[in-house]
Amino acid sequence: MAVGISAAVTFKPFLLFQSCSETLTKPAAPTLLFSPLRCFPRRTNRRIRRMTSTTVCVLMEDPKQSAQIETSAEEAPNQINSQVTSTRSAEKLARKRSERFTYLVAAVMSSFGITSMAVMAVYYRFSWQMEGGEIPWSEMFGTFALSVGAAVGMEFWARWAHRTLWHASLWHMHESHHRPREGAFELNDVFAIINAVPAIGLLSYGFFHKGLVPGLCFGAGLGITVFGMAYMFVHDGLVHKRFPVGPIANVPYFRRVAAAHQLHHSEKFDGVPYGLFMGPKEIEEVGGLVELEKEINRRKKSYSRS
Repeated sequence: MAVGISAAVTFKPFLLFQSCSETLTKPAAPTLLFSPLRCFPRRTNRRIRRMTSTTVCVLMEDPKQSAQIETSAEEAPNQINSQVTSTRSAEKLARKRSERFTYLVAAVMSSFGITSMAVMAVYYRFSWQMEGGEIPWSEMFGTFALSVGAAVGMEFWARWAHRTLWHASLWHMHESHHRPREGAFELNDVFAIINAVPAIGLLSYGFFHKGLVPGLCFGAGLGITVFGMAYMFVHDGLVHKRFPVGPIANVPYFRRVAAAHQLHHSEKFDGVPYGLFMGPKEIEEVGGLVELEKEINRRKKSYSRS
């Protein structure tokens, strides 16, 4: 309880008059020459005495009111901080949704366009080759065999490039993938375009030419394209959640692949795994199955909450 003391000094003049006002109001008495009751004008001077009085005021402060003021003063910054935090969280969530929608549109358009062109190219290529009535079995077998071989071989190529190039001389580009992303795209996406260039070249050469070698080139370009699409859906969609992937998240093998790649970003095993689809196998080779199962369970809970 706080006590406030204030002192006020006021000047209260008291006028003492030596007058005969009361005497003059009375009935006139016999007048004497030297009567003590007689008043003369020259003796009506006033004598003023100024007396000083001091007033002391004591202010008693209510403890409840003081506590309420202190509490409100402490709560005000907390309320402001909570409002600022909620506003920033809402802005961040809206920005993340916008980024996911932008990348989803890009992924759907590219996937639909590439798939359509690949299917049409395969159909028209073999229809043109069979116009003479003879079926080029060797060319067809070479095309499909190299399609599967190129898709599988791209996993080994990606693992080697990831370890030897992306985490070494090309780290200045790949580093954007290991940092929080700002925007719908990142510098690391350039690698997808780089891999698409040879695929387009091989598909074009194999489409406009006949023979075994053009058939093998066409198959290689088709395999690279299939791997790129699968990589985009599993890596970008399932692992990093850049766009929704639907039922792919419920496939047990893809869950293990996503969990293994997440361990790569945690760097618990010196960056292993560097591959994507063979990531669980790499984790097993370094003795990280326990951590892999923990990550799988964590991702299951995360998907169930979302």
